[in-house]
Amino acid sequence: MGFSRREFIALSAAGAAEVLTTRNAAAEVAGSLQSMVGVPYERKDPRIGIIGVGGRGTSLLKNLLAADGRVLAICDIAEDHAKNAQQLVEKAGGKSPELYTDGDFAFEKLVARNDLDLVMIATPWIWHARMAVAAMEHGKHVWFEVPGVRTLEECWQIVHTSEKTRRHCTMLENCCYGYNETLVLKLVQDGRFGELLWGEGAYLHDLREELFSNKGEGLWRRKEHTLRNGNLYPTHGLGPVANYMGIARGDNFEYLVSMSSPEAGFSAYRKEHVPAGDPKWKEVYKEGDFNISLIKTAKGRTITVKHDTSNPIPYSRINAIAGSKGVFEDYPPRIYFDGQEGGEKYTSLDDFKQYQSPLWEKMGEIGKKLGGHGGMDFLMLYSLLSCFREGVPPDMDVYDAALWASVVPLSIASVAQGSAPQKVPDFLRGRWKGRAETTLGSLKTTAS
Repeated sequence: MGFSRREFIALSAAGAAEVLTTRNAAAEVAGSLQSMVGVPYERKDPRIGIIGVGGRGTSLLKNLLAADGRVLAICDIAEDHAKNAQQLVEKAGGKSPELYTDGDFAFEKLVARNDLDLVMIATPWIWHARMAVAAMEHGKHVWFEVPGVRTLEECWQIVHTSEKTRRHCTMLENCCYGYNETLVLKLVQDGRFGELLWGEGAYLHDLREELFSNKGEGLWRRKEHTLRNGNLYPTHGLGPVANYMGIARGDNFEYLVSMSSPEAGFSAYRKEHVPAGDPKWKEVYKEGDFNISLIKTAKGRTITVKHDTSNPIPYSRINAIAGSKGVFEDYPPRIYFDGQEGGEKYTSLDDFKQYQSPLWEKMGEIGKKLGGHGGMDFLMLYSLLSCFREGVPPDMDVYDAALWASVVPLSIASVAQGSAPQKVPDFLRGRWKGRAETTLGSLKTTAS
């Protein structure tokens, strides 16, 4: 499961680059690059290429086909994965997509095609930035999987490349499209919570069995726990809260502090489930089992982000937002507004069905029948395809991707420095001030 020499060199180079001042790097190009804020897609039904059709990529492909996505090319180093995806496209009535399976760099042939408008990436994290940059440099828009990119240098790379090529780069943060998340966003934007004060998100998910597997994500994701110690997977919990607070749209991340518990969960699981002599016994786990990161925003608000995938714990993204007039907390969903009937106790979110997003109102039942995290995967892809087909800006842009992903390297740096505060780069270079709120969750018509 170890990284190859080439991947190790890439990791080392990225780490060394972060030692340099990204602030100066940004200043050098700021004058020559134009913002991607509000830039619409060219109006068309996009021709799509997919890189990575393992478990997650195949799930996305099924939902993409259900939204009438046009898939012309597929790349995966596992030929059986690629052929399975090819058959899914054919069964959906599409023309058989061309396959690219000849080694780690087969994706370079896919992105170089002149008949694609969009490339979707669902590969191990270490490849996201490289593939996204290559696709944009060949004139393709990009959708890539969470948690986005791994280093601050890569955050700046995707921002600069997007601005230089005028191609969008969107993180596929499906949790932003959940029923509760889109409903609460409408409540926030309607002013029901008053002045926002704090939010909380998390990724609390027992992944021990999956990450110790000899297939799927077990082949690479556990390796991340041997390399870094911080908040490795923040965006499922952070993305919705960032949308509630208008991050990159009137407010912005200012600085971050982070701390991790000791490591115990992986070592205990290995002791109970891994036989003697297995190569896994040579691994040393650096990632603390529980990480908590605190973000301060430019408006003085606070965001708590938690991470634990190493212990027995019920699944939760917490998904909380509070203001001067009320508070919402998820898992289970409950809400309270000042002065509501019944006194100071939470009530059900069912009492606010009138705030259901138009996207869920029209397409929710279809999404739930398809599966994919309760329907949010389909609604995400449907909405993003609609943006393309209608020629409007994407729901989430490269600045959202860079900001949310930056929490990973910043948390690692903070932990390593005894929880010292880390300044969050201003990827928008001040353009977040006065920017309009997100329209995510609004209904868009499609050409399909």
